[in-house]
Amino acid sequence: MKDVVAAYVGLTKPRVIELLLLTTVPVMFYAARGVPDLGLVVATVVGGTFSAGSASVFNCVYDRDIDEQMRRTRRRALPRHIVTARSALVFGFVLGILSTVILYLWVNPLSALLSVTAIAFYVFGYTMLLKRRTTQNIVWGGIAGCFPTLIGWTAVTESLSWTPVVLFMVVFFWTPPHTWALALRYREDYANVDVPMLPVVKPAAEVGRQIVLYSWVMVATSLVLWPVADTSLFYPLAAAALGAVFLVQAHRMWARARGTESLSVIQPMQLFHTSNLYLSLLFVAVAIDPLISR
Repeated sequence: MKDVVAAYVGLTKPRVIELLLLTTVPVMFYAARGVPDLGLVVATVVGGTFSAGSASVFNCVYDRDIDEQMRRTRRRALPRHIVTARSALVFGFVLGILSTVILYLWVNPLSALLSVTAIAFYVFGYTMLLKRRTTQNIVWGGIAGCFPTLIGWTAVTESLSWTPVVLFMVVFFWTPPHTWALALRYREDYANVDVPMLPVVKPAAEVGRQIVLYSWVMVATSLVLWPVADTSLFYPLAAAALGAVFLVQAHRMWARARGTESLSVIQPMQLFHTSNLYLSLLFVAVAIDPLISR
């Protein structure tokens, strides 16, 4: 029973959920210009967790054929046949329905609608349409992962504005460097299952160049929040410092990738871990800013 429960939890991709919630709750702090209502935060977090989990489960069901062949994913529940595809599908629908009901009743209809849209985009847009067809899969498919910024804002304000849109775009430009660094590490896996991730079809130097370009746009976009949201000086200083660290890491990886395809030299996972830390601390800064500027 313990193994089965762990398998179902694994289908929801908890690490991905952690990142998504990290871009939800801080936005709620900024929207509330302080500490938001605890009950509202709990409802949004629970609904958001079920929503992200539902999308991940559907992704696992659809991709179970390639997950079984990839080193990174072959230990998941479906490739190991701990959970059947039918059971996983039912689980995904249950999570999706629960998330929609929770967000609709205890948050608001707009947040519920955005949640359903994110699930649909991840399943139909990324997983079924883009992932196996184009190198731009993660660029446009990554839009689904940007929705938590909108959901966090609308949970508090029940409306949209430019502030969450700017944060949406920060996550949008962050996703390719983050994902391509990981895909570079596992490019043989993706090549073996004919998934055309950018590191599969382009040399490492070109991947590094694309990562640097997206990183510069990401950092520039993060600084746009300052005038748009009228933050205190704390946020732009934090964003600039974090962005500088990210850009240094991105340029270093690009430099290491020139003239070699050796992963031991390129060390893409350094940038991958840096990207996780960058996004986490940037959104922590978003949450802190209204608390110190009150």
